[in-house]
Amino acid sequence: MFWPMLAIALGFLGIAVLGVLAIRVFAEAQRLGRQVADTTRSINLAAEDLERAAVGVAEAGGDAF
Repeated sequence: MFWPMLAIALGFLGIAVLGVLAIRVFAEAQRLGRQVADTTRSINLAAEDLERAAVGVAEAGGDAF
């Protein structure tokens, strides 16, 4: 009777460990998604700044888009 109870306890422990790891992976994936979104916003702002600067340079040089 000892071995079946031990097997059940170890099985439950294994499932609990997998559950904890799944929660950690989910949390890290959400954190990574937020970082990607923040970086995308920063890149878009830099691209807009670069476009405005390019238009200013083109107008100063006599070329118009």
